[in-house]
Amino acid sequence: MNEVVRVTAEQIRKLQVQGARNVAIAAIRGLQLLAETTQSTTRKEFLSELCNARTLLFASRETEPLMRNAVRWIINRVEDSDERKVGELSRVVCVSSESFQKSLAASKERIAEIGSKRIRDGSTILTHCHSSTATHLLWKAKEEGKNFQVICTETRPAFQGRITAKEMLALGVKTTFIVDSAARSFIHDAEMVIVGADAITSEGNVVNKIGTASIALLARESRKPFYVVSELLKFDPATLYGEYEKIEERSRDEIWKEAPTELVVRNPAFDVTPRDLIHGIICEEGIVSPQSVAEVMHRVYPWVFE
Repeated sequence: MNEVVRVTAEQIRKLQVQGARNVAIAAIRGLQLLAETTQSTTRKEFLSELCNARTLLFASRETEPLMRNAVRWIINRVEDSDERKVGELSRVVCVSSESFQKSLAASKERIAEIGSKRIRDGSTILTHCHSSTATHLLWKAKEEGKNFQVICTETRPAFQGRITAKEMLALGVKTTFIVDSAARSFIHDAEMVIVGADAITSEGNVVNKIGTASIALLARESRKPFYVVSELLKFDPATLYGEYEKIEERSRDEIWKEAPTELVVRNPAFDVTPRDLIHGIICEEGIVSPQSVAEVMHRVYPWVFE
């Protein structure tokens, strides 16, 4: 196995790379480096090396359909190629990788353009965890001259909310930082809730950082719109064919390193927000209802279902 891919997978597994988009980009770049440094001499050897890399990357994090879709698309381009020489196949990997990353960047800009229109001047937005796509949306709204405030949850146990808070302060946005359990006390001060996503199922349910579903329930109770900001390629096609989206469970040490050994400590990294609690999914195709996301995927990214 190529050492670069092994190191990349380990960094993803250890949360040294965070955020679905960043995980996908890290995996893509790992494939690029594999292609550039491969020792394979035949097409068969090179395809085998790519397939082994895919297996390793997929195993690094269970709840990462964007990464899986990216890796799957790039390897499919190689498998569909008529090239026989390893050098040419390596070039297919590199060109496909660059193409996918450009598409990701374009979708991020499009999402920001669409979503920023929902940010009203003088409003307050509550966020949970950290999403580079969601914070880019807020950056866009600020660039458009809108003044707003943000309430960030700390997002235990890894405190990703601190990343969001620092980015908002750097942007010049008045930011309030709260513990997760204070969300009900502060949601009344917000006009809307904006969160990212790690996965979207065929039913339109959204998998995101643990605690997201609870905040969605609070938003429903408080009659506040709850928006999910996400690329469509976080859609997991396996859920269309009966599979459940796997919820990664991480080490108990993240919660309590010195916990009594006989104590049962559970640490699911994500939860599932039902589609009925979601006001809309802000994506590159517009603001779509969760119920229609599979239909939109079939129209925009049919290759996902192949």
